[in-house]
Amino acid sequence: MSFDDRDYEPIQPRGTDWGARLRKLVGPVIALVIAAAKWGFVLLKFSSIFIALAAYALIFGWKFAVGFVLLILLHETGHFIEAKREGLNPKLPVFVPFLGAYVQYTRGHPWQTVRVAIAGPILGGAAAAVCFAIAQHDGSRLMYALAYSGFFLNLFNLIPFGIFDGGAVWRSARWLRLGGGRGLAFASYALYFGTAAMLILGMIATYKPQHRL
Repeated sequence: MSFDDRDYEPIQPRGTDWGARLRKLVGPVIALVIAAAKWGFVLLKFSSIFIALAAYALIFGWKFAVGFVLLILLHETGHFIEAKREGLNPKLPVFVPFLGAYVQYTRGHPWQTVRVAIAGPILGGAAAAVCFAIAQHDGSRLMYALAYSGFFLNLFNLIPFGIFDGGAVWRSARWLRLGGGRGLAFASYALYFGTAAMLILGMIATYKPQHRL
């Protein structure tokens, strides 16, 4: 038997490729760490609602705490929905016990900021109005308390100062007025005062005098 040895390559002893083995070992670990960090952050943000619920329950009782946290959540959902509609990439609401909650989103132009800022008190006020309607139907003191708290909470957020929704509306309206968008500035003020008036009326309708024994 004969063969052509021009293409013959004898087997050579090879050393262990420790670099490749290390990459195979470390790669999945790095991927796991990245995934854990990403989802851990999401879970931390999501768990903030339960932390807030527990904090309010310690003072006001669990029934009121559940309703109050839901009212805050609906307020923030108003911001989230409008920011999403505007294409401003909003993040999930984050709760801060006894300080409320917030939604982060990409900064837009002043008219977008007005609509995102006012959407929270509008949806939050609508949620309080639902509580009021239920309270009128069955006379629930809990629902009256939640309705009043909801109207007050959203009206408080319309304070025209700093980080409050009202502050964002007024700053944006001023920029619109000075920048030539007087029509949009007028619409901003109309949204602001109209929403505030409805919330004040809601507070008046749901106010129940409390008498200490």
